[in-house]
Amino acid sequence: MPWNPSRLEQRNGRIDRKLQPSPEVFCHCFVYTQRPEDRVLRALVRKTETVRRELGSLAQVLEERLAQTIRVGIRHDEADKIAAEIEGADLDADQRATAEEELETARERQKLQQQIDLLRNRINDASKWIGLDMDQLRDTLSCSLELLGAEPLKQTATPANTPPRYVFPNLETRHGADPSWSATLDTLRALPDDGQTGYQWRKESPIRPVVFTAPEGIDDDIVQLHLQHRVVQRLLGRFLAQGFVHHDLSRACLAHTSDAIPRVVLLGRLSLYGAGAVRLHEEILTVTARWTEPASRRGTLTPYAREAEARTLELLESSLRPGAHADAPEVIAARLQSSMPRDIEELLPHLEKGGQEAQAEAEAKLKKRGDDEAESIRRVLDDQKRRVLTELGRYDQSQLLLSLDLEKRQLESNRRYWDKWLANVEGDLQREPGRVRQFYQVASFRIEPVGLAYLWPVTG
Repeated sequence: MPWNPSRLEQRNGRIDRKLQPSPEVFCHCFVYTQRPEDRVLRALVRKTETVRRELGSLAQVLEERLAQTIRVGIRHDEADKIAAEIEGADLDADQRATAEEELETARERQKLQQQIDLLRNRINDASKWIGLDMDQLRDTLSCSLELLGAEPLKQTATPANTPPRYVFPNLETRHGADPSWSATLDTLRALPDDGQTGYQWRKESPIRPVVFTAPEGIDDDIVQLHLQHRVVQRLLGRFLAQGFVHHDLSRACLAHTSDAIPRVVLLGRLSLYGAGAVRLHEEILTVTARWTEPASRRGTLTPYAREAEARTLELLESSLRPGAHADAPEVIAARLQSSMPRDIEELLPHLEKGGQEAQAEAEAKLKKRGDDEAESIRRVLDDQKRRVLTELGRYDQSQLLLSLDLEKRQLESNRRYWDKWLANVEGDLQREPGRVRQFYQVASFRIEPVGLAYLWPVTG
């Protein structure tokens, strides 16, 4: 056991360090009952822990004072005297106030950084949970704009070290524009100085460029698009609507591929809903198969296994890229169009089976999420309750009597609020976790086909 308190603290840091594989580390210090030096060491350990608990770490002045006390070692006949000096060593009032102020500032910075790291991790976890990819979101919005007959998003000049900027088309100016887009596009314009919106403001306030990644600071020249933005919600609504039923094949496409095998892909959607028709989960389902002429089929279309299905989806994505391959001939399109109803009928049972398996997996994940969030909110409420009780313990009646009138009124107001909060928190602890779990309970589900795609060989 080192005598110098600074070395003692350094030794503790070497033991409890990052990347330590063991959850617990045991340090043994052999103590002899009849050895006088051990009384000094015990006093030194107690003082070190007391100072660290009160100030966060050893103050430099106090550290030098303790080191000075045992600078020449420990003599048997002076052990009790040295131990008493260590126990009585302390900073004076001014030094202690300065140390506490400096350490409190450091603690606040450390707490703030911990909160930032925690929020950053939560954002990453949320993105993984919902499967959000900003590039895919941008492409989806561009596709929706093209379906409206407007220009897609186009990247524009972007300052260095800032997120890429994109020009959003003015949907009001195109032929046959929907007038209801005016209010939606207002969210992309700079706010008026006088608070008045209207024709003149729309004329003088152009649509600002949009970004999909949060900028480092506040930038009024751009608009960040996210899942809850009104523009995004409206454009995504086109893809969230119902797909097609057996008599309405409105979402079918034919694409050329470099592969030698004709293939068919049935795309479906699994939607899980909670109470009040809240959409809890949505997932795209696929069934892929080798396509054959209906007249030559010996049975029904047989879905591909996992590897062949992955290969088919890769071909589908590559074939839909702009300029990938020329359009398939009209004669091929006519043959496939006549085969659509039978192809859907044969593949639909496999889609429903895969949807049921995906449904069970999604419900298990939703239940776990509900349990995790319920436990999280319970911990938050318990922590708040503990803080309030601690704060109430500090403001006893003697403090109220010694306070100025203004301070006394404020403390009494705080106490009334805390007492009222404590009276309600027990009910919140009973209700809120259950309410969170109930939110993630699946009330209904829907499995539906949303599209059909044929992949035809360029040599076919």
